[in-house]
Amino acid sequence: MPWFVWLLAAAVLGVAEFFTLTLFLGLLAGAALVAAVVAGVGVGLLGQLVALGAAVAAGLVLVRPVALRQRERRPLVREGSDALIGRRAEVVQEVTATRGLVKLSGEEWSARALDESLVIPVGALVDVMEIEGATAVVHPRALLP
Repeated sequence: MPWFVWLLAAAVLGVAEFFTLTLFLGLLAGAALVAAVVAGVGVGLLGQLVALGAAVAAGLVLVRPVALRQRERRPLVREGSDALIGRRAEVVQEVTATRGLVKLSGEEWSARALDESLVIPVGALVDVMEIEGATAVVHPRALLP
């Protein structure tokens, strides 16, 4: 089989992978490229089919599991209010279990203490433990291990 037929098959499979995102058609496209190279070197049809089969098997065993794991990972970048968790803030108005005010990322946020028995004074540095709506749940930095 001529090498350009394998190349055409690789292109068609690559386009199909682009639209389906199955990770399988892309492996077939890569294997067709390997078969195109083998055909271009002058190996016969049996050698081309063996190269195609070996490339598909290698892709399924080695590449696909890694690609699926990478696709399932959550992004490292947090957005919105989730990005504020773990940040440092300064108490602007005394923080209790029910109310308070902190300066967080240049903005004033309503806040409450994570530990309901704590009263955090003005000027204290706190860590944002979570965000509940528009309220930052904070804990004093000095009390953290």
